[in-house]
Amino acid sequence: MNRIDQYLIHAVPIGLVATAFMDLFALARRRVSGTPLPDYALVGRWIAHMRRGRFRHAAIAKTPAVRTERGLGWAVHYATGIVFAGALLVLAGIDWARDPTLLPALAIGIGSVAAPFLLMQPGMGAGIAARRTADPTTARVRSLVAHAVFGVGLYLAGSVLRFVAA
Repeated sequence: MNRIDQYLIHAVPIGLVATAFMDLFALARRRVSGTPLPDYALVGRWIAHMRRGRFRHAAIAKTPAVRTERGLGWAVHYATGIVFAGALLVLAGIDWARDPTLLPALAIGIGSVAAPFLLMQPGMGAGIAARRTADPTTARVRSLVAHAVFGVGLYLAGSVLRFVAA
């Protein structure tokens, strides 16, 4: 097995499970506190409009809908989780998958909040770190918590995969 295959065989399931863990947390948070769920259809709309050369929007919710936006948004969400799992394995080393530790996973999870703060939110019209939203502090805290939970999910997924692959 070549080096890329080694990374993929670990990054794909770890990223999928960690992203699902983050989504389950969002469902639980909604039940407990009424926090709205992320709308990944809007992510799909943003990505779909990139094919047409449009990378920034004043307000993505007011941009015309695209037929496949919901599926595209969810696919991008899970693919992003896999990419960050791969980043964890590259930065911590492939041996992390054989003996997972929390700190590198949590660092990647928390660090991954840079993607929405610096790329997605500005591109979708919310500004850097959600500064153009009605309540930027709440939006920032929710993003940070969700990405920290993703980091915990990376660790848990790595731990489970270690025993399944053994």
